[in-house]
Amino acid sequence: VEVHSVTVDCTVTSCFAHTVMTSKAFNKASSSQEIFFEVELPKTAFITNFSEIEGQVYVGEVKDKEKAKKQYEKAVSSGQTAGLVASGRKMEKFSVSVNIAAESNVTFVLTYEELLQRKLGRYELLTRVKPKTLVQDFQIVTNIYEPQGISYIDAHATFLSNELLPLVEKTVTDRKAHISFSPTMEQQRKCPGCDGTLIDGDFIVSYDVKREKNLGDIQIVNGYFVHFFAPELPKLPKNVVFVIDISGSMSGRKMEQTREAMLAILQQVHEDDHFAIILFDSVIETWKDSLTKATKENITEGFYDEVASPLLLEVDMHYPDNAVDSLTTSHFSYLFNGTEIVVAGHLIDDNLDNFLVEVVGQGLEEDFRVQGQVSAADWDVFYPDEEYIFGDFTERLWAYLTIQQLLDKKSGTPDEKANTTAKALDMSLQYSFVTPLTSMVVTKPETEDSTSSPLIADKLTEQQNVFSAIGGIMSLFCLGFGNDVDYSFLDVMCRQNKGVARRIFEGSDAAIQLKDGDPHFMIELPDKNDALCFNINDKPGTIFSLVRDGFVVNGQIISKKKVALDGNVNTYFGRFGITHQNLGVRLDVSIQDISVLYNDKQVKLLWSDATSLRDAMELNLVKNCSLTVTLRHSVKFRVIRHTKVWKRRHDHQDYLGFYTLDSQHLSASVHGLLQFYRGVVFELTDLHPGEGQEKLDATMYVKGQRLNVTHWQKDFNKDVKNGESIACWFVDNEGRGLIDGTASDYTVSDLF
Repeated sequence: VEVHSVTVDCTVTSCFAHTVMTSKAFNKASSSQEIFFEVELPKTAFITNFSEIEGQVYVGEVKDKEKAKKQYEKAVSSGQTAGLVASGRKMEKFSVSVNIAAESNVTFVLTYEELLQRKLGRYELLTRVKPKTLVQDFQIVTNIYEPQGISYIDAHATFLSNELLPLVEKTVTDRKAHISFSPTMEQQRKCPGCDGTLIDGDFIVSYDVKREKNLGDIQIVNGYFVHFFAPELPKLPKNVVFVIDISGSMSGRKMEQTREAMLAILQQVHEDDHFAIILFDSVIETWKDSLTKATKENITEGFYDEVASPLLLEVDMHYPDNAVDSLTTSHFSYLFNGTEIVVAGHLIDDNLDNFLVEVVGQGLEEDFRVQGQVSAADWDVFYPDEEYIFGDFTERLWAYLTIQQLLDKKSGTPDEKANTTAKALDMSLQYSFVTPLTSMVVTKPETEDSTSSPLIADKLTEQQNVFSAIGGIMSLFCLGFGNDVDYSFLDVMCRQNKGVARRIFEGSDAAIQLKDGDPHFMIELPDKNDALCFNINDKPGTIFSLVRDGFVVNGQIISKKKVALDGNVNTYFGRFGITHQNLGVRLDVSIQDISVLYNDKQVKLLWSDATSLRDAMELNLVKNCSLTVTLRHSVKFRVIRHTKVWKRRHDHQDYLGFYTLDSQHLSASVHGLLQFYRGVVFELTDLHPGEGQEKLDATMYVKGQRLNVTHWQKDFNKDVKNGESIACWFVDNEGRGLIDGTASDYTVSDLF
């Protein structure tokens, strides 16, 4: 297969970029061949069209992702790669593979749109090109239309050699720029006579526009407006704390880069700023006890990373209610130097006499306020020979911003979130944007000779990005920090990757909540953003019944290697016994190994193994990490082996954790210390401060019991004087009243 043409055609209108990438290939062979069409595009971009041309044009249709799911699965099952299959920090890769008939041509056309973000005083249009072969007709063409006027423009590429640099042609007038790059096949070669290509990297066009000093620039086309606001103002002073990792993980080149960065950015410090430096490895060191003024003398003692300079705080953009509606976000917490604020909306009528704009915010010495009457640019005068550059760009820019902001919205009630998602979906379908809620499907008719799977343009969600990155071969353990964490998102993401999720609550050190120690049983209640917890204290060797529901899980306690000075001993689960009599299954899981007895056959596995066993029982052992067990017609659960984290701590004890991944197969009569308390309802009354500053006491009504509970329960195992906090409602007396019966009711004499 020969790729004989690659064309990138980009049009930028008022910072809104419309890019069309076209690739043409010819199959010279006498049989059909597979070809891959791959494009890397910015993560902030939305695909708006994908077409395949094989003598006939097949244009993509944007559909609800759920409705397109079956077509997507058909494409994947047929062996085709489909959609955005990889995602990085700034770019994501779109890939499609198809079979080309013998001695025939195929053309792929991908179109995407994005709003260019102003950073460090300029806009940047990045196009990644990786043809992987010499191309007979290769060209990149960019046309920029900015009615404000272009103040600066530059074009460069990561792959440009001294020979290729003159091939970048620029034609710039006051309000328009044309940039092209079109090397011949010989100019593309890495060396004379070789087939390797120099074209491999990023082609970057950066520019900025002329600006009004006060109100900013407003563009109006066909009933929609967009407002760009980036004033030149004195910079606000900052208080900055630098937290620097100096542990062994920063050794070598990483620390060298840190020192190099220091030399490059020292000149960016303003004397009105205050800063502090905190260094940490196994201990924490502060440079000085308080924030220090950034004088020249102090700067030379420390180093200062690049921080954007704030110009305004709490910025509000006001427009007349009787003139506009359907506004995008109009309140911004801050405006940094070198960036800009963009607001778009719909005009109720075309009468600009009522269109008074006001911008307010907090400045350096006083409140900032500017207002004025809108005077929009006349596009027909500025560009008399051009039709509207690519349709109604202001309306599409407004739709782009609105959808992005709807997708980013996390807060609200379940109904509000559902309405937000529904609105984002409707707009994505209306404007043919491929978002995480939609897919673009290219359907070709089936022929007598072959069946044709659809081609898919898709945009991955974050959990799909993670799943793709780890290849689906490793478990993902998710931690959510804070009481308002979107736990349902973590739960979905970890389950998709065969992992587990945990919440780290506010008000307590994460290390405390994740620490090894006495078996703290925490019942997480995601719907309430809260948790219930209790302790079971018993001597090493005690065996507890954890789950009993057609199958049995028992856990045996072991102790820490080192006894504390106060005589207390931290205890752990060190061994689990799992049996299912109907299936004839028995597992003995310890910190050393795993013994499996099934149908009178015994298999011993080491934690250093990585294996899978399938029958009535399915085992999946991830090397030195976890064992996942699925019992036929029963529950799936995982045992995790927690190993020594800090190499210097020789007293650290390896131990086991038991997690249930799904509970739909559990009956209402499930019992044991780790029963799932499904539908547990409790009520808190008489909340009042406890004895300590962080403690909160309350009365809890649960399961017909009246219990005294404490929030931020103290744990005195490590800090005898002050204790340490655990974020949950703690039920004393070994969970009495919360668990059915007492803890001693759950002790058993044997592991099996």
